[in-house]
This record gives sequence, structure tokens and C-alpha cells, in this order.
Amino acid sequence: MAHVPANNEAHSYQTIMKPSKVGALVIGGDHPGLGIARSLGRRGIPVYILDDQHSISSFSKYASRVIRVKDLRDEQETINSVLEVGQRFGLEGWVLFPTRDETVAAFSHHRARLAEFYRVTTPDWDIVKWAWDKKNTHILAKQLGIPAPETWNPRSLEELAALYPRLPLAIKPAVKENFFYATGKKAWRADTPEELNRLFIKANQQIKPEEVMVQEIIPGDGQHQFSYCAFFRDGQAHSSLVARRNRQHPHEFGRAATYVESIELPAIEELSERFLKAIDYYGLVEMEFKQDPRDGQYKLLDVNARAWGFHSIGLPAGVDFPYLVYADQLGEPIESRRGQSGIGWLRLITDIPTVLSGLFLGRLKFGAYFSSLQRTRVESVFCREDPWPSLAEVALLPYLIVKKYFL
Repeated sequence: MAHVPANNEAHSYQTIMKPSKVGALVIGGDHPGLGIARSLGRRGIPVYILDDQHSISSFSKYASRVIRVKDLRDEQETINSVLEVGQRFGLEGWVLFPTRDETVAAFSHHRARLAEFYRVTTPDWDIVKWAWDKKNTHILAKQLGIPAPETWNPRSLEELAALYPRLPLAIKPAVKENFFYATGKKAWRADTPEELNRLFIKANQQIKPEEVMVQEIIPGDGQHQFSYCAFFRDGQAHSSLVARRNRQHPHEFGRAATYVESIELPAIEELSERFLKAIDYYGLVEMEFKQDPRDGQYKLLDVNARAWGFHSIGLPAGVDFPYLVYADQLGEPIESRRGQSGIGWLRLITDIPTVLSGLFLGRLKFGAYFSSLQRTRVESVFCREDPWPSLAEVALLPYLIVKKYFL
């Protein structure tokens, strides 16, 4: 596996041989991208990783090539880099896989341009906008009769004051990535009027005022949070599974899952498919819900129009999500699949501190923890046949923390 810096390429375009088989260009080499590389690489499909940071995928035997570029947060820079890399390495007709929300937005805005060269798995902006902007998500959910948390978009402290009786409340972004890169958080909790005012002012200084949302907090932790995961096309789920987010970090506003398990939950499927059919969605998707213990309803929290963090749970559950999309793009016949329940996925590097905290605070019992380990069939990074990425992750951890949360 060769690591090729995009800005310091020693070979001319003519000396780089065009791959003989249609492959996949994955944008982002963190564990979701690694999962795609393993899914396709095991089938002999070439996988190139494009990233703007050092990534664990660089050490995987299933990554045919890893290419570094300067910036994948800026939309235009991302599109230029994807097209330039495609021309340089002869990737015409390859399948594009975004792993970050900002890449999804860039691909959807420039889909027509990308589709002249690549096979694009991201829908047009007219579809993606319902997932990208959470205000749009909640508007459509309401129109479709899909439960969702009460959400407001106050523009002043006077409007905010009307929400004091509803405390505690969460300050959340309409566009997740903008807020996360500015604060390193998914949401902020406010328990008092003073705290709500302070966080509201702070949020308005970090992101656009129209993106600042105030939302009711649904009680409960990840045990009450569920994900509908699917390859969706032609108005229906081609293949799918439902998972429970048993452990997450942080505990209340989980930025990422640390242990999930596939389950049977038809109610989540019906709500999700109603939403996706309404926007004529195509591709991989994860929809997050939380069951409100006050009324028992499953309420829509988020829609991720891309491969999600724990998509690799699909393979042991019988639904190889990346390959389904790849095969569909190439017109190959693919059998519909329904995920097996009782399959666990673990992200050990973040689950260890989550478990220790849960045990210390009494939120988790030893028996439940060891039982989850027995059901685990896949770890996000560790793999016996491909061990180097997990070793590299430990070595790169300080760099990745700084890069993700402070730069």
C-alpha cells in the first residue's frame, strides 16, 4: 500500500497507471472510511482514501492508496481535490463515498459536475437539504406526522425568555458540522435562565443566528436511542437494520456511539421509511430516534445522509452496506437483506472511558458490560486480518484529538 501526498507527487500523470478495475474513492480515512475500505477491499475492489489529515486507513492493507490534500472542509477545495485526484490517477467511473457531513453537502451541491466523471452515491441538494439542516428535518417530520422534540429558533433574549418555563433545554445547531468545528460539542445543556442566556449568546457568536436552535431535552441516555440504518432506493429500503445505541459519549448528548447492538423495532422502520420515501432518497442513510419515556413516542433527532460511524455492524449482521451501494452503482444484481438482531459493534478506544465512567457513577453494571462484550462481533478498528490500523490509532490518538477538537 502506497501513501501518496497529493501536493508532493513525484510522478507525472502519464506515469501513473490507470487501475484496471472500477474502484471506490472514499473521502475521509477515520473508522467509517476504514470500514468501507475493508468491505470493498475484501472483495478485491481497489479503494483509494482521500484525507486532509493523518488517518488510520493509511495503515490498512485494504487501502490501495491514501492521498493527502490540504483542506476537505472548504466546499470548493473539496470538489477541486476530488476531481484533480480522479484525473491524476485515472479514476473515471469510480464510486464516491463521503464519510463527513460537509462532504455530503459539497457533493450534493456539485453533483452534476462530479457525475460527469464519477459514480456519485450522494443525492441532489433538493434531497440532502432535508438532512443537512435540522430545521428542515423537523419541518418535514411535522408535515409527515413523525414525532420530534419541540424545537425553537429564537432570535433575541426576549424571545428566549418565553422558553424559561420549559427548562432544562438544549442549545443545538441546525447545521451540525458548523457548530461542532467551532465548539467541539454536539449540544449544550442549560438548566437555569442565566445558563440559557449565556449559552445562547455564546452560540450566536460561534455560528449564524439562524442556525441556533433551542430544543427540549428528552429524558434518558443511549439506551433510549435508536438508529435506522439502510440502503434506500426506489422509494423503499433495499436492505436495512435497526440498532440500539447502548453506550455513547458524552453520556447525555452522544457525539458518537461506543457500543451499539442490532435489534428488531418495526416502529422505527415505518417512521424512517415514511420520511425517506417523501424525499425520494437514494443511498446509505442513518436516522436517529430517541424514545420519550413521558409518552412512549420515538422522536426523530437526526438524519445522516452518508455512511455512519458504526456501519460496519452491517457485515456480521448480514447487510454489507458499502458493497450494496457499490454493486448498485455498477448495475450488478444484489439481494435484499434484513439485518440479524443481537449483533454488537464496539469502538473500544472510546468505550473504555465511557464504561469506567458508567461503572463509577452507577449507570452501568458489570454484568451488562460483559454481556455486551459477548455479543460483540466487530470492533470499529481492530481486525485480526488487518491489525495495523488499531495500533496506529493508539499512536495517533493525541494528534487526532488535537486535529478534531482544537484545529
